[in-house]
Amino acid sequence: MKALFENSLFVRLLMCLRAWYHEGAIAGFFNRIRQAYPSSVFCLLWNKFCAAPICTSANSIYARILAALRRFVEKLGGIAANSLIYRICLAVWRPIERVAGGGLIGRACRFVGMRGLLLICLAMYLPLDSAVRWVSDAGYLPSFVASVWDECLMLAAFAYILWHMAMKRAPLGSRATPVDAYLLLFIAVGFFLMCAVSPNTHIAVAGYRAVVEYLFWFFLVTRLIENDRDFAVFYGALVVMALCIAAHGIYQYIVAAPIPSSWVSQTEASVRTRVYSLTGSPNIMGSLLVLFAPMVAGLAYYSSKMWVKVLAICATGMMCLSCIFTFSKGAWGGLAVAVVIFAIFLDRRLIALMGVAGVGALLAIPSIANRITYLFTADYLAASRRAGRVIRWSKGLKLLQESNPVLGFGLGRFGGAVAMQNKVIEETKDFSYFYMDNYYLKTLVEMGYLGLAFFILLLFGLVLWSLRSIGRTGYTKGDRTRVLAVSMFAGMCGVLVHCYFENIFEVPYMMAYFWSMAAAVMYLGYFRKRKT
Repeated sequence: MKALFENSLFVRLLMCLRAWYHEGAIAGFFNRIRQAYPSSVFCLLWNKFCAAPICTSANSIYARILAALRRFVEKLGGIAANSLIYRICLAVWRPIERVAGGGLIGRACRFVGMRGLLLICLAMYLPLDSAVRWVSDAGYLPSFVASVWDECLMLAAFAYILWHMAMKRAPLGSRATPVDAYLLLFIAVGFFLMCAVSPNTHIAVAGYRAVVEYLFWFFLVTRLIENDRDFAVFYGALVVMALCIAAHGIYQYIVAAPIPSSWVSQTEASVRTRVYSLTGSPNIMGSLLVLFAPMVAGLAYYSSKMWVKVLAICATGMMCLSCIFTFSKGAWGGLAVAVVIFAIFLDRRLIALMGVAGVGALLAIPSIANRITYLFTADYLAASRRAGRVIRWSKGLKLLQESNPVLGFGLGRFGGAVAMQNKVIEETKDFSYFYMDNYYLKTLVEMGYLGLAFFILLLFGLVLWSLRSIGRTGYTKGDRTRVLAVSMFAGMCGVLVHCYFENIFEVPYMMAYFWSMAAAVMYLGYFRKRKT
């Protein structure tokens, strides 16, 4: 079979194309760039850029506050460890642990540890949220559980970190990052705007909570991931979850899952369905796949085992196919950006492969070509001006100018989920509530130019220090962690592009996934113990 495969016409054609490429001018051009890069000015600047230390100063106010908090928590932990209640609880827990830890589940729990269990729960945020809501709707749980279970998970992670620190089991080094400053600054600006522009206090609080609550997963995950095992558990759980969602999406496309008529226009009758899986929205489904598809592709470059490479390539193709079947144009754009960033860092041949795959998809699935070409028609422009993004964005900007351009219209009052749930202003012919379909513009309308400026500053700081973290990771035969860091960073950049076309960060699990992955990138670059 091997001989037949190697002598087949297809393989010989590929080998001829490969030989032609390596002897051609394009390959020679890139080879000359590769040879000149180590001694170039750009390489020198890049190395200096990546060598920036993680902490600005051990004597900074923020570092001193964290150190004082750690000492205080450890002091409380010492008091608790010597208390009678703690010794009684420990005596009761030890026999339970011996009995429960004997089975397969018990051994698995001991292997991943409490941090691993919390990280797995975070990775399974979407399926857990769907399960809790289904059980709650069925009447087996009180309705409020569906709204607070994720906050309970966040509090459980916070409580574990405090207890871990109190028992002096946490890493001795500080887990503070420069991204913390950008996050805290944006949170403080949001709090100021909530207080300054709040005609309806409960709506302003709800809007502020929706904007900043899930940012705290960054602080938690930077402290939950302590070693490579924690990172591997989190990365693997995310990949498994994403593959299940992608497989379900392909199943929905095969069976032509029913969709509302509003998801396609009258000129797109050839679109038989749009997949959405557990997300309930093809646009959010597409963004989810954009975030995780590079992570699956990264396994093909990270692992040295051939069977892992083959499975990773097949799984990546399945995720890209599922993303195509969402028929979300914003997700397609985000995926293209993610592939380009992934290719620039790891394998520039993927750019050509993406072009070939795109042309093949257009020829094989005519509805894709119809949906793309529809963007350049007069019908699309008319529909967008009537009830699409053009009219929505123009109304949002008009509302901003009529209120307060600097401070905004008010958190939770227009353009997002909170505003749709609390319609305090009467709808008229000239004013109606809707999703802005642009998270940056939604932020501008609600928080004004002040809030948008600090949000862009936050994203700039995140990208800056993520690049530095990638530059500090290894890319040798024995240590290829840069592949994993680039994979997560590429998916995050794709989501940031998609946010221009949808309110992606309005979805709690998308924010939780995004900021927890940002924390994982920081771990690889600055907190991971390098092997010597």
